[in-house]
Amino acid sequence: MDTIDFRPTTTALAQVVAGIGEADLAGPTPCPAYTVGDLAEHVVGLTTAFTHAATREPLDPSLMRDGDGTQLPDGWRERLAADLDALADAWDDPAAYDGLTMAGPIEMPAYEAGLVALDELVVHGWDLARSTGQDWHPDEQAVAACTAFVESFDAPANTDGGLFGPPVAVGSDASPLDRLVALTGRDPAWAPEHG
Repeated sequence: MDTIDFRPTTTALAQVVAGIGEADLAGPTPCPAYTVGDLAEHVVGLTTAFTHAATREPLDPSLMRDGDGTQLPDGWRERLAADLDALADAWDDPAAYDGLTMAGPIEMPAYEAGLVALDELVVHGWDLARSTGQDWHPDEQAVAACTAFVESFDAPANTDGGLFGPPVAVGSDASPLDRLVALTGRDPAWAPEHG
Protein backbone atom coordinates (compact mmCIF):
# COMPACT_ATOMS: atom_id res chain seq x y z
CA MET A 1 0.00 0.00 0.00
CA ASP A 2 1.24 3.51 -0.78
CA THR A 3 2.41 5.64 2.08
CA ILE A 4 1.41 9.26 2.63
CA ASP A 5 4.18 11.83 2.83
CA PHE A 6 3.39 13.66 6.06
CA ARG A 7 6.72 15.49 6.20
CA PRO A 8 5.79 18.67 4.26
CA THR A 9 2.66 19.11 6.40
CA THR A 10 4.32 18.39 9.74
CA THR A 11 7.22 20.71 8.89
CA ALA A 12 4.87 23.53 7.90
CA LEU A 13 2.75 23.02 11.03
CA ALA A 14 5.82 23.09 13.28
CA GLN A 15 6.70 26.48 11.77
CA VAL A 16 3.22 27.81 12.52
CA VAL A 17 3.38 26.46 16.07
CA ALA A 18 6.73 28.20 16.59
CA GLY A 19 5.07 31.48 15.58
CA ILE A 20 2.26 31.27 18.16
CA GLY A 21 2.93 33.81 20.90
CA GLU A 22 1.73 33.63 24.47
CA ALA A 23 -0.68 36.51 23.78
CA ASP A 24 -2.22 34.50 20.92
CA LEU A 25 -3.32 31.60 23.13
CA ALA A 26 -6.51 33.25 24.36
CA GLY A 27 -7.53 34.37 20.87
CA PRO A 28 -10.42 32.99 18.81
CA THR A 29 -10.20 30.35 16.10
CA PRO A 30 -12.54 29.29 13.29
CA CYS A 31 -13.74 26.62 15.76
CA PRO A 32 -16.08 28.76 17.89
CA ALA A 33 -15.72 26.72 21.08
CA TYR A 34 -11.91 26.68 20.91
CA THR A 35 -9.29 29.31 21.63
CA VAL A 36 -5.87 29.13 19.99
CA GLY A 37 -4.56 27.49 23.16
CA ASP A 38 -7.37 24.93 23.16
CA LEU A 39 -6.72 24.07 19.53
CA ALA A 40 -2.97 23.85 20.08
CA GLU A 41 -3.56 21.45 22.95
CA HIS A 42 -5.88 19.40 20.72
CA VAL A 43 -3.10 19.17 18.12
CA VAL A 44 -0.65 18.03 20.84
CA GLY A 45 -3.04 15.18 21.68
CA LEU A 46 -3.93 14.14 18.14
CA THR A 47 -0.25 14.06 17.16
CA THR A 48 0.45 11.60 19.95
CA ALA A 49 -2.66 9.53 19.27
CA PHE A 50 -2.01 9.17 15.54
CA THR A 51 1.65 8.34 16.05
CA HIS A 52 0.50 5.47 18.26
CA ALA A 53 -2.08 4.55 15.62
CA ALA A 54 0.74 4.13 13.10
CA THR A 55 3.14 2.24 15.37
CA ARG A 56 0.44 0.20 17.17
CA GLU A 57 2.15 0.98 20.47
CA PRO A 58 -0.35 1.14 23.35
CA LEU A 59 -1.39 4.69 24.16
CA ASP A 60 -1.21 5.70 27.80
CA PRO A 61 -4.66 7.23 28.53
CA SER A 62 -2.96 10.06 30.42
CA LEU A 63 -1.55 11.25 27.09
CA MET A 64 -5.02 11.80 25.64
CA ARG A 65 -5.85 15.51 25.43
CA ASP A 66 -9.25 17.14 25.42
CA GLY A 67 -8.57 20.52 23.84
CA ASP A 68 -8.09 22.51 27.02
CA GLY A 69 -5.41 25.17 26.51
CA THR A 70 -4.74 25.35 30.23
CA GLN A 71 -3.19 21.87 29.93
CA LEU A 72 -0.44 22.88 27.49
CA PRO A 73 2.77 21.56 29.02
CA ASP A 74 5.90 23.66 29.49
CA GLY A 75 7.95 23.71 26.31
CA TRP A 76 4.92 22.59 24.29
CA ARG A 77 6.08 24.25 21.04
CA GLU A 78 9.38 22.37 21.01
CA ARG A 79 7.75 19.17 22.18
CA LEU A 80 5.09 19.40 19.49
CA ALA A 81 7.71 20.02 16.79
CA ALA A 82 9.50 16.83 17.88
CA ASP A 83 6.19 14.93 18.09
CA LEU A 84 5.21 16.08 14.59
CA ASP A 85 8.55 14.79 13.33
CA ALA A 86 7.89 11.44 15.03
CA LEU A 87 4.41 11.33 13.48
CA ALA A 88 5.88 11.81 9.99
CA ASP A 89 8.42 9.05 10.66
CA ALA A 90 5.73 6.67 11.92
CA TRP A 91 3.51 7.10 8.85
CA ASP A 92 6.50 6.74 6.51
CA ASP A 93 6.54 3.03 7.36
CA PRO A 94 4.41 1.02 4.90
CA ALA A 95 3.39 -1.31 7.76
CA ALA A 96 1.52 1.60 9.38
CA TYR A 97 -1.17 1.30 6.71
CA ASP A 98 -1.89 -2.42 7.12
CA GLY A 99 -4.98 -3.82 8.81
CA LEU A 100 -6.85 -2.07 11.59
CA THR A 101 -5.59 0.32 14.22
CA MET A 102 -6.84 2.37 17.14
CA ALA A 103 -7.07 6.12 16.66
CA GLY A 104 -7.61 7.15 20.26
CA PRO A 105 -10.66 5.13 21.35
CA ILE A 106 -11.83 4.32 17.79
CA GLU A 107 -10.83 1.29 15.75
CA MET A 108 -10.59 1.93 12.01
CA PRO A 109 -8.72 0.79 8.92
CA ALA A 110 -5.14 1.95 9.29
CA TYR A 111 -5.03 3.66 5.89
CA GLU A 112 -8.13 5.64 6.85
CA ALA A 113 -6.50 6.59 10.17
CA GLY A 114 -3.59 8.01 8.18
CA LEU A 115 -5.96 10.14 6.13
CA VAL A 116 -7.77 11.34 9.27
CA ALA A 117 -4.42 12.31 10.78
CA LEU A 118 -3.35 14.19 7.64
CA ASP A 119 -6.70 15.99 7.44
CA GLU A 120 -6.45 17.03 11.08
CA LEU A 121 -2.98 18.45 10.51
CA VAL A 122 -3.82 20.31 7.29
CA VAL A 123 -7.10 21.79 8.52
CA HIS A 124 -5.96 22.65 12.03
CA GLY A 125 -2.77 24.06 10.57
CA TRP A 126 -4.99 26.44 8.61
CA ASP A 127 -7.00 27.20 11.76
CA LEU A 128 -3.91 28.06 13.79
CA ALA A 129 -2.23 30.03 11.02
CA ARG A 130 -5.36 32.02 10.26
CA SER A 131 -5.98 32.69 13.95
CA THR A 132 -2.47 34.01 14.54
CA GLY A 133 -1.94 35.97 11.32
CA GLN A 134 0.51 33.50 9.77
CA ASP A 135 0.79 32.09 6.28
CA TRP A 136 -0.26 28.49 5.64
CA HIS A 137 0.91 26.79 2.48
CA PRO A 138 0.40 23.05 2.94
CA ASP A 139 1.58 20.47 0.47
CA GLU A 140 -0.70 20.37 -2.60
CA GLN A 141 -0.81 16.57 -2.60
CA ALA A 142 -1.87 16.57 1.05
CA VAL A 143 -4.65 19.07 0.32
CA ALA A 144 -5.88 16.93 -2.61
CA ALA A 145 -5.83 13.74 -0.50
CA CYS A 146 -7.69 15.44 2.35
CA THR A 147 -10.29 16.92 0.01
CA ALA A 148 -11.04 13.54 -1.53
CA PHE A 149 -11.26 12.02 1.94
CA VAL A 150 -13.62 14.70 3.32
CA GLU A 151 -15.81 14.51 0.20
CA SER A 152 -16.33 10.80 0.84
CA PHE A 153 -18.37 11.48 3.99
CA ASP A 154 -21.83 12.89 4.59
CA ALA A 155 -21.52 16.47 5.78
CA PRO A 156 -22.69 17.27 9.31
CA ALA A 157 -26.06 19.01 9.36
CA ASN A 158 -25.12 21.41 12.13
CA THR A 159 -22.28 22.44 14.36
CA ASP A 160 -21.91 22.48 18.11
CA GLY A 161 -19.12 25.04 17.97
CA GLY A 162 -16.55 22.26 17.81
CA LEU A 163 -13.88 21.41 15.31
CA PHE A 164 -15.94 20.62 12.20
CA GLY A 165 -19.24 21.85 10.84
CA PRO A 166 -21.45 21.82 7.75
CA PRO A 167 -19.79 22.85 4.48
CA VAL A 168 -19.55 26.51 3.51
CA ALA A 169 -20.35 27.43 -0.10
CA VAL A 170 -17.42 28.72 -2.14
CA GLY A 171 -17.13 29.81 -5.76
CA SER A 172 -15.88 27.62 -8.57
CA ASP A 173 -12.68 29.68 -8.60
CA ALA A 174 -11.84 28.82 -4.98
CA SER A 175 -8.33 27.54 -4.37
CA PRO A 176 -7.91 23.86 -3.45
CA LEU A 177 -7.12 24.85 0.15
CA ASP A 178 -10.17 27.13 0.35
CA ARG A 179 -12.31 24.28 -0.99
CA LEU A 180 -10.98 21.93 1.68
CA VAL A 181 -11.50 24.29 4.60
CA ALA A 182 -14.99 25.13 3.32
CA LEU A 183 -15.82 21.42 3.17
CA THR A 184 -14.94 21.19 6.86
CA GLY A 185 -17.29 24.04 7.80
CA ARG A 186 -14.91 26.97 7.71
CA ASP A 187 -15.32 30.26 5.90
CA PRO A 188 -12.09 30.66 3.90
CA ALA A 189 -12.32 34.42 4.53
CA TRP A 190 -12.46 33.99 8.32
CA ALA A 191 -10.23 36.30 10.31
CA PRO A 192 -10.15 37.05 14.03
CA GLU A 193 -11.94 40.19 15.08
CA HIS A 194 -9.72 42.82 16.59
CA GLY A 195 -11.28 45.11 19.13
